[in-house]
Amino acid sequence: MRLAHFLKPQRLPRMVDLGSCLITRGCGRGRLLCQHLPLDPISVSFKQVSSMPATMEDILNKSVPPLPPYETKEKSPPPPEPQSLHFMHYYRSLEKGQRVALLGQLAADYGVDHTQVAELSNKLTQAQQKRDLGTVMQVEDRLRYYLTPQYKVLFSHISRMDGGLKFLVDLRSDIVEGVTSKVADAPHLREMNGILKSMLSEWFSIGFLNLERITWQSPCEVLQKISEYEAVHPVRNWTDMKRRVGPYRRCFTFTHSSMPGEPLIVLHVGLMQNILGNIQAIVKEVPSSEAEDGNKIKSAIFYSISLTQQGLQGVELGNYLIKRVVKELQGEFSQISEFSSLSPIPGFTKWLFGVFNTQMKELGRTELFLDSECKEITDITGAPAIETLKRLFTSNEWMKSESLVKVLEAPLMRLCAWYLYGEKHRGFALNPVANFHLQNGAVMWRLNWMADTSPRGAAASCGMMVNYRYFLENTSVNSARYLQMKHIEASEQVLNLVSQFKKNSKL
Repeated sequence: MRLAHFLKPQRLPRMVDLGSCLITRGCGRGRLLCQHLPLDPISVSFKQVSSMPATMEDILNKSVPPLPPYETKEKSPPPPEPQSLHFMHYYRSLEKGQRVALLGQLAADYGVDHTQVAELSNKLTQAQQKRDLGTVMQVEDRLRYYLTPQYKVLFSHISRMDGGLKFLVDLRSDIVEGVTSKVADAPHLREMNGILKSMLSEWFSIGFLNLERITWQSPCEVLQKISEYEAVHPVRNWTDMKRRVGPYRRCFTFTHSSMPGEPLIVLHVGLMQNILGNIQAIVKEVPSSEAEDGNKIKSAIFYSISLTQQGLQGVELGNYLIKRVVKELQGEFSQISEFSSLSPIPGFTKWLFGVFNTQMKELGRTELFLDSECKEITDITGAPAIETLKRLFTSNEWMKSESLVKVLEAPLMRLCAWYLYGEKHRGFALNPVANFHLQNGAVMWRLNWMADTSPRGAAASCGMMVNYRYFLENTSVNSARYLQMKHIEASEQVLNLVSQFKKNSKL
């Protein structure tokens, strides 16, 4: 499952200077927050280690253990702990560019033994020609073993050390950033990214994860991290944070025993009487002291999900978190009958600009809007529609004009429906949020106009949001059809908007 963009971790500025601010009621309980951080176990342990080699080549030669011979792979002792400590401390002392260079050298010089792999491949071919099944299976087992990169032994040993798993998550974050930005897009580094992702997927599988509900009584450090990591709807202040974990709201996170106090992925839920189509109705300022009436709760709306660790990008956490939260809520509120997201549509405005500019360059006009729609825009603004449209979508000022809001609804709704339903990447939905929920088996259920009128919502999707509805009895079938046949399950409203696009707009 790919969570790109939607689940992209984002560190937000601290809401207040908590080093000098006394937080009261639950979060503070009469004490200062985050004044003293625990010592880094890696740094402490390193004090017991001898002096560190001076160059990258030296540190790699001394730190990366050899791949044990196949014959003794089960009996080989682990490498001395100081070797891994050397590597970890040295790596953390480097600047970001130096880290990427070190990882590139590690990936290139301590990867798979290609000579050994080639020899075994030849032996396998010979055994297959002789139809010697016993030898074929023996050689295949050896081949699988020698396809293991040497650096994987180092990573495996680090994972068993105090603070090692968090170190590897952060290390992969550096790899992902380097590969994504094309700063270090070498084949060896891409291979290392995939190897480490597979290792992390095993270490962070559902059996090792703990589901925790976050409340106002949760540790201050955790509440601080939850607020900083929020990537979908930024937390404005402590009052806002208190509301998001208060009555008619739930906040859940996965944690791992090897990373205590560190949320891995966070899901915010609104408990409502029906499925809402406006984010302001969920995050608006309401008294957090209001008592919760369970009889009013009929719908659960997942309105924000944020991956907090970039190094876990691509590791399947979001799907499992939603499923666990659904079970948790069903246990608490047996009357809940509706589960849905209220999701942003990142990338729509950028896509719209791209298509618009391409048409203007090639045709000298746009075919996304009808002539009648362009005329209405011109009548309202007193300027040519083309120039107006270019200017409109750079801010949310147009939302203050009732006339513009009315005339733009039809064209933008059909364009957005097509973007979500019709624009594809390798056969799957181009939009990362849509792809995520469709992989989970949700239905593209309702597109909502003027659902997020904040500057952020206007810039991303012209203020539109979408509900992905989870019909629990159908999620497995829907997920299989999407993953295997690339079929998108959509409601009548969405399909009607797609039909309007095909009739009235041209790409």
